[in-house]
Amino acid sequence: MNCHSLRSILLLLTSLIFVGRADCSVTDDAQKQLKTWVDQVVDVASHAPDREVLRTKVRPILENCINFDSMTRRAVGPGWRQFTPDQQREAIRLFTTLIIRTYTAKFTPGEVPSTTYKGSFSTTPGRVEITTSSLYKGSHYDIVYRLEQGSTANTQGWRITDIVIEGVSMVANYRTQFDSEFQQGGAASVIKSLTHSVNDPK
Repeated sequence: MNCHSLRSILLLLTSLIFVGRADCSVTDDAQKQLKTWVDQVVDVASHAPDREVLRTKVRPILENCINFDSMTRRAVGPGWRQFTPDQQREAIRLFTTLIIRTYTAKFTPGEVPSTTYKGSFSTTPGRVEITTSSLYKGSHYDIVYRLEQGSTANTQGWRITDIVIEGVSMVANYRTQFDSEFQQGGAASVIKSLTHSVNDPK
């Protein structure tokens, strides 16, 4: 092996070491941020006297950690491009309210889950998946959080863009529903369905 070949291999190994360290740092940062959010929600849930207070106090935490704009756009799918700007804003507003209400409905005020962080990895630059296991009311739930790193003034830092519970993606689950609604009546039909879900007292 000549000196040039040896030098090339050493450079490659060195670059791989630094890439590995960078990926580790990225995933550690994302997991640390996720843990902060989860701890904040757990603290609210453990002290909330009722579900209405829980929903009110959890909302700003979820609005800070979840990229609802991205989640709504992906849940709607290709049809999103046919929404007017006003329809897009209304869909995001309704979807945000629906997700927060659905999320808080899973909690019983005063009872909180125990979360174990099982691992994280970077799928592509700026994207991380964090696998967790939650124990709640005697049942275990495997939950994967998908996070992306923002690059605009409004989305700096890590934000959650999807949550996979027991193998079911929240975005994919709503995508199936919204695709059907869009095929029937376009953007107006999707917004009508969202409005009905938000106003449903159940």
